[in-house]
Amino acid sequence: MNDSTPTEVPRSRLRWLWWLLAYASLGLGILGIFLPGLPTTPFILVAAWAAARGSRRLHAKLLADPRFGPLIHDWQQHRAVPRRAKWMATWAMLASAAVMLLVMLVTPGYRAWMVALPIGCMAVVGTWLWLRPEPPPR
Repeated sequence: MNDSTPTEVPRSRLRWLWWLLAYASLGLGILGIFLPGLPTTPFILVAAWAAARGSRRLHAKLLADPRFGPLIHDWQQHRAVPRRAKWMATWAMLASAAVMLLVMLVTPGYRAWMVALPIGCMAVVGTWLWLRPEPPPR
């Protein structure tokens, strides 16, 4: 294991904050599966990171999960994101941008900055995501 995943959860007064952040991030990540525009991968990675500090049991469950486990492992070991996850995130962001643009066109009083700001954020996130390396073959 590397420095980002402690082998033991520290006994501290702040452990409950890590636990809370882990479960809140996991909940948002699960919502992101169903809600366009809400990302899944970053929230799951934050959940794993916080769980490693606040809940050994949740961290183990996330690593053992067949959907999220390999993604978390690749991130923790290599800071890498698989190409399939990059494409899925890119298509989800493009679909969200298209929906926002359509809503802007049919809704009176909608300002261009209300759409430009989130689309700009998605562009920054997409660029960052595609600059991440891909994990080595298993």
